[in-house]
Amino acid sequence: MLITGIKSKPVYTPLSADIRGRYHIMVGAGVGADPLLRVLDEMRAVAPQALGNTRVLYQPESVTADPRSRFNQAAVAEVRLFDGHQPLLENFQALAAKSLMGTRLYVAGPESFIGLVMKIALQFNLNQDEIRAEECGSLARRVYCIHCRSTTENVTTNIVRCSCNRWLLVRDHYSRRLAGYMGVMADAEAPGELPEVKQVFQ
Repeated sequence: MLITGIKSKPVYTPLSADIRGRYHIMVGAGVGADPLLRVLDEMRAVAPQALGNTRVLYQPESVTADPRSRFNQAAVAEVRLFDGHQPLLENFQALAAKSLMGTRLYVAGPESFIGLVMKIALQFNLNQDEIRAEECGSLARRVYCIHCRSTTENVTTNIVRCSCNRWLLVRDHYSRRLAGYMGVMADAEAPGELPEVKQVFQ
């Protein structure tokens, strides 16, 4: 069964500009454009000079949903659009490797996307004071199987079948290192006896 209140479960707050930062990297997916644009509006009002040191990496929901013009209106240093998570993450990793002291990271999008970005950020020793994240969009989870060590993306149910053919109970325990929620064998004690499958994370 799900256990609520586990301390490892991330807590997200609305994004806000950190004008103490010298450089700003914004990474978003889907409806994450709106929180990022809100931060840019805030920068324009209180620290317009920060826009020239801001880079945006964004994956639109579809090819027709292109917010490039909205980002460009903010006069940021650069806007890069991607057609999938993987190229965006690879680009972010290369950018993070070159980041300098005083860099601030803003992430917005579904939790599974945020987790993958944060996993990379931690590799480059960006600390919690330098990272801001706002969850928006789907609540689907990225689930890590503790038995075969594979991951299942976009899980919306309390029970999910892993690629190793086990039925996994999706726990609230979250690993930042693995960027996913733990999945444990649901019928380990009574093979074949499974809880009712319910839509929980939408």
